[in-house]
Amino acid sequence: MRQCIAQAQAASGRGEVPVGALIVDPATNQVLAQASNAPIGDNDPTAHAEIIALRRAAQKLGNYRLSGLTLYVTLEPCVMCAGALSHARIGRLVFGAYDKKGGAVENGVQFFKAATCHSKPDITGGVLADICGQLLKDFFKNRRALRNK
Repeated sequence: MRQCIAQAQAASGRGEVPVGALIVDPATNQVLAQASNAPIGDNDPTAHAEIIALRRAAQKLGNYRLSGLTLYVTLEPCVMCAGALSHARIGRLVFGAYDKKGGAVENGVQFFKAATCHSKPDITGGVLADICGQLLKDFFKNRRALRNK
């Protein structure tokens, strides 16, 4: 998760919402992909850290199925990202901060509990949640301060 936090800090430095993600093969502990949010810089509303990491891992492995892999991310995934994780068949999801507004795992639509969900990963939430959450709070506090000047 600390590597994800570093990715989130990099996103913040580029003016992106500070979210970082990492995909690991638990059998080898090899990091297959890492990413940070980039919708603003890429002019792409789908360029969430999770989506970018999924794309990179799939390209690296030459397979769109990422069964058995673990995705770490600093923020509870949104519905778009949860859907992508399901379609990729990610084996385990570990996230940091809970997202009461936009989260879709433990909050909101609770995507993986839906009867229509294709594949549900093992889920662990709240890992280093205070640190991950503080990154977001600081980012938006600074953004509001700049807007109010």
